[in-house]
Amino acid sequence: MDMSLGPKYPLRTTQKKMLLDYEIKSCSRCCSVTERELLPGDVFFSVLELLEEEFIRRDFCVEAWQGPPESCLGWWRSQLPGKDATKPQLAPTEVMLNLFIALAERPEDLEFRYLLGLLLLRRRVLRREDSKQNDEGQEVLVLHCARRDEQFDLVVAEPDVEQAKQLQQRMVDLLYGDSGK
Repeated sequence: MDMSLGPKYPLRTTQKKMLLDYEIKSCSRCCSVTERELLPGDVFFSVLELLEEEFIRRDFCVEAWQGPPESCLGWWRSQLPGKDATKPQLAPTEVMLNLFIALAERPEDLEFRYLLGLLLLRRRVLRREDSKQNDEGQEVLVLHCARRDEQFDLVVAEPDVEQAKQLQQRMVDLLYGDSGK
């Protein structure tokens, strides 16, 4: 699986939104440029972007791919599974790390970032080094990423049951696309 990193850029948050106001559509199995249907076995490219404060996943057929846009958080090359394939393909680790870092600048996505951080811990991309309290009295996990040799703070923000269901669906749509259903 080929993958590249998008540039690091500051996220602008001009308008506060509720965490659950973000709707992320799943993969449509259609090229976003040519509108050609992607068929089982087709190779395609996916891009994760932040457009007007919304995370968007767009898919491109090979014929329409001209490289990733400069504003993307990450991109990857995939092959649409055949009808008999049952295991969904998760977005590449580097794309998930880019999203994790970008979400640090979005306080309205605190719970989503926490769940993504737990996923990266489970996949052993991040390692817990310590915990502490921040100025607001919240527990903060101190995480280390060996592949980037960076340290991150992750506020413990456990969602309630209803919010967890919505965040789980958001994560499936964003990181797995249509194949996660």
